[in-house]
Amino acid sequence: MALGLLGFQTTIASPFTLHGIGVHSGASVTANFSPAEAGTGIVFQRVLPNGEVSEFKAVSSSVGSTDLCTVLGFAPQRSIATVEHVMAALYAMGIDNVYVEVDGAEIPVMDGSSTVFVEAIEQVGIRSLGVKRRYIRVLKDVRVDNGQSWALFTPYEGTRFEVEIEFASPLIGRQAWRGDVNATSFRNELSRARTFGFMRDVERLWAAGLALGSSLDNSVVIADDDSVINMEGLRYRDEFVRHKALDAVGDLALAGAQFIGCYRSWRGGHKLNAMALNALLADRSSYEIVETGSPRARAGVRELIAINAPEYAPWSA
Repeated sequence: MALGLLGFQTTIASPFTLHGIGVHSGASVTANFSPAEAGTGIVFQRVLPNGEVSEFKAVSSSVGSTDLCTVLGFAPQRSIATVEHVMAALYAMGIDNVYVEVDGAEIPVMDGSSTVFVEAIEQVGIRSLGVKRRYIRVLKDVRVDNGQSWALFTPYEGTRFEVEIEFASPLIGRQAWRGDVNATSFRNELSRARTFGFMRDVERLWAAGLALGSSLDNSVVIADDDSVINMEGLRYRDEFVRHKALDAVGDLALAGAQFIGCYRSWRGGHKLNAMALNALLADRSSYEIVETGSPRARAGVRELIAINAPEYAPWSA
């Protein structure tokens, strides 16, 4: 599972840099990843044209918008958009602490999936920081509804996602992905799933000055005849729901800590994921904070113990 069953906080072993474009702005952007000390968390920094730095901790209270992607910050001139793909990679690979500095308004979209981020992390390696990691363990069902969509957190001895979607398009139809998420399963089953859209919607977004960086290099595009325009075709038979599951992993990573439980969603997206996470964290009786009982323990889920940590609020800024 995402715990890695190690029980210690981690960071990347060495810095690395990625270059790309923002899927919505179409602008070139550089992202620098740097190691961080235990207790830092995932921190995003946007370097503004005047040299100032706008900083956001990757937690739910920092989320300003979930319309087309997940955005940290509330002012467009200072915010950082499209954090979900990199957050999914960091979460699944078990990275607790890192600085992500960007020189633009978005995280580079790369190929529209998380695979480039996963490969970069694997290349530089992961370093244990020798400090106990804390987890959020779901204690009872927490459900939210949004129109015909719903999401549910439920207790589970692991970290599991069960995501189901339904589209009128015969190419997509009804698809489901269910599985425990850890570094291996994420790398093999979810990380390469790309964002997707319909050509008619892409044209509308372009006309509105949105999705300016969207292309066949970073998105699966569906034509009006329900065929995939991309020469590569699909990477997975059910790539569409796998990308929705990838997004859910990234959005729930904004809990600020690894969680132990099962997350189910029906016809969800960024907004529903954020609503469900906020509902869970708003009810203090729905979860507990746990950590390993011994610094030397390679603890399984059942060996994690609840701690009295009122000062620990991973969802706060």
